[in-house]
Amino acid sequence: MRESFEIKKALNNNVLIALNKSFGEVVLIGKGIGFGKKPGDAILEDSFEKLFVLTNKKEQEQYKKLLKDTDEDMLDVIQDAIHYIAERVHTPLNEHIHIGLTDHITFALKRLQQGMELKNPFLIDTKSLYPFEFQLAAEVIDNLNRRLKVYLPEGEIGFIALHIHSSITNKPLSEVNQHSQLISRLTEVIEMSFNIKIDRESVNYLRLIRHLRFTIERVHSGESVQEPEKLALLLKMEYPLCYNTSWKMIKVMQQALKKDVDEAEAVYLTMHLFRLTDK
Repeated sequence: MRESFEIKKALNNNVLIALNKSFGEVVLIGKGIGFGKKPGDAILEDSFEKLFVLTNKKEQEQYKKLLKDTDEDMLDVIQDAIHYIAERVHTPLNEHIHIGLTDHITFALKRLQQGMELKNPFLIDTKSLYPFEFQLAAEVIDNLNRRLKVYLPEGEIGFIALHIHSSITNKPLSEVNQHSQLISRLTEVIEMSFNIKIDRESVNYLRLIRHLRFTIERVHSGESVQEPEKLALLLKMEYPLCYNTSWKMIKVMQQALKKDVDEAEAVYLTMHLFRLTDK
């Protein structure tokens, strides 16, 4: 039997707020579903294309306000982008992406109209850390530019990639941003210690920052790693600059994450640093 929804409010021709006994208050999206609809009217589940539930009341109100301020053609493109992302990742997305992506893209397009461009200092690191999300974001931006006849710069790909990663992993965007910024800081520590400019496209750099990403995740989850003591002593003697730099990085991580980092990480970081800086 098809589910029935009672219309609470039509936000525009393509978006309705409705009530349902199974889901409570929901957002329904579909071409023309809001046309001529009044509060109290019923709508069946095969009449709309997408449904999502925003359980957080504050987010519900935020999304409703966003929809009122967003051009329908733009909203159409954004909703198609979210649908495309969901199809490509094969996993349920955190529904906050509806707010996060709509808000970000709307704001980015306003800045573009005003001749302002927001620089993305973490673009290369984002591409290295999240290659799948970055590729997906590039496709989203390309489609958005083509359909809206605009040109959002490459930096926006990095911002959208972080939104996608946040939605896939169910991590708040603020946490994802914090981790990206932390890895950039750690890269600067290496460059200062060795007085070098790191090639962000190199295989050894990609290995290092993926290791850092998993290290940060382990610290958050409280997972520990074993320290090979003999190897630690050997590395400390053979590669003192790499070993000392690894400890500087550990201290930066501890300060940023406000959690202890296993001493064993110094061993693994030293080996990564040796590969990265060995000429």
